[in-house]
Amino acid sequence: MANHKSALKRIRANEAKRLRNRYQHKTTRTFIKRLKSITDKAEAQELLKTVTSMIDKLAKKNIIHKNNAANKKSKLTKLVNSLA
Repeated sequence: MANHKSALKRIRANEAKRLRNRYQHKTTRTFIKRLKSITDKAEAQELLKTVTSMIDKLAKKNIIHKNNAANKKSKLTKLVNSLA
């Protein structure tokens, strides 16, 4: 257990950040699943903008790696473009 006041504060701050990151990551994954299930191209393109933004935010905050974000965005864009 931490003995210093600053260490205790750091533990509290880290837990708050961990929960926030976890929530944002899970929400983004849910939106990605929703995007993959859509069959209408116009609707998918609108949702793609939102999902791309969410993925960029995760990468910016180092919740996911920037290359992982680029791969996800690329695959989702290909998926949306392949819709009839």
